[in-house]
Amino acid sequence: MEKAEKRLLELVRRHAYRYSPDAPFRLASGRESPHYVDLRALLCVPEALVLAGTSIFERIKQFERESKTRVHAIGGPAVGSIPIASAVAYCSHEASEPIETFYVRKEPKAHGLRKWVEGHSSAGSNVVIVDDVVTTGSSTLHAIKAAQEQGFHVVKIVVLVDRLEGGNDELSRLGIPYEAVLTLKDIATTSSHPG
Repeated sequence: MEKAEKRLLELVRRHAYRYSPDAPFRLASGRESPHYVDLRALLCVPEALVLAGTSIFERIKQFERESKTRVHAIGGPAVGSIPIASAVAYCSHEASEPIETFYVRKEPKAHGLRKWVEGHSSAGSNVVIVDDVVTTGSSTLHAIKAAQEQGFHVVKIVVLVDRLEGGNDELSRLGIPYEAVLTLKDIATTSSHPG
């Protein structure tokens, strides 16, 4: 694990991870778990936001070099992807290699242009789908479908934390390169991590 990702892991454990075997948490997926990772809280910490953006930007640049594919934009489901994509965009600007952002609404606006996808909108663009946490993968899958309907080519999926509860399998089946910066196994203490 890179130095930046080790520091990010420390920050996740300090600011975002909770373990409660006696009073499990209800997750957005509807499942219950003794493990909870609150990345909304984490990404309000400036150092964590910068580390997340830097780590994912570096992964995108490595993907571009290896696949000889230019990435035009990064985005994913609202609200989880927005700070991450924004941090990546900032890193890309600082490196003079701009990557724009977009986000996918849960449902289209009821007024104005009634769009599902906000932000970058050039059909034919190569895009990376990013999400904060993957459990079942349903919100990430929804974002991928919306991006494809927008005319984007989804060339990679990156998540900040994979809970290792099946979502990674669902996303890997798409045939799109998939990776997680951290997994629940990385985050949880040795005595409490899942199988």
